[in-house]
Amino acid sequence: MPKTVVKKWFRDKEYGFLENGTGADIVVRKEDLVKCQYLKVGVEVEFECHLNKQGLIAKKVSLIRQNNNRNQANGPRNTGNYRIGVMT
Repeated sequence: MPKTVVKKWFRDKEYGFLENGTGADIVVRKEDLVKCQYLKVGVEVEFECHLNKQGLIAKKVSLIRQNNNRNQANGPRNTGNYRIGVMT
């Protein structure tokens, strides 16, 4: 599956764009997100890429978990006031 970062996300319109190097941005819609409700600019995702009349469309988009070995070595990290089960 290809991987890239989120370039733009319009939470009120429930869609956004993924970075595509020098090519046209890849459109992603809320209904194509897996286990999350919206995306934040700069997060890394993996997805299936499809072509339609409008251009490239991302399907089955999921967040890529970032492992930070430094935090793991120091024990559990402080999660602050985040709600369990909400992916941002």
